[in-house]
Amino acid sequence: MASQSPRRKMLLEWAEVSFEVIVRHTDEDFPAELTVSEVAVHIARKKARAVETYVQTAFHGEMAGKPVLAADTIVVLDGKVIGKPTDRADAIRILQSLSGKQHHVITGVVLLHAGGEIAFADTTEVNFHPLTDEQIEFYVDKYEPYDKAGAYAIQEWIGVVGIQSVKGDFYNVMGLPVSRVVQALHTINF
Repeated sequence: MASQSPRRKMLLEWAEVSFEVIVRHTDEDFPAELTVSEVAVHIARKKARAVETYVQTAFHGEMAGKPVLAADTIVVLDGKVIGKPTDRADAIRILQSLSGKQHHVITGVVLLHAGGEIAFADTTEVNFHPLTDEQIEFYVDKYEPYDKAGAYAIQEWIGVVGIQSVKGDFYNVMGLPVSRVVQALHTINF
């Protein structure tokens, strides 16, 4: 798995998928002309290819035939991609913008294997209750969501008290549409 995300790791463990975590640094830039669904897949593909290249050279074929799984999750509000917050003020601003509104969480998944590539994006609709500034500041100060797209994690306090509804795969919001990933792995006889 080409991801350091503890949430993705946990989800794959829950699904009883055996894997190793191998991560290579990649930037999360993307061409402006991509659709929001294409953005998540584009970044996931960059992560997968970076790990695939590393594995081929570093392990001298020892891992030949092993698939490489990468994912990237973005939050989209009013058609604009919201990334990870840069600092406390940015996290507060992002959560204020999501408060009382609907947004979409899109996870792009790329699975590289001997037969080629499987790529898809999964979208989940999330509606937040209106949040007070005090709730937002409490969450940001206690949970420090600086490594999370949209400045929140649904499985943390803010998800419990702030989410009004979720339409789609809950686990997608956590960072991996794990059931679709497992189905994809079965198609390559993993």
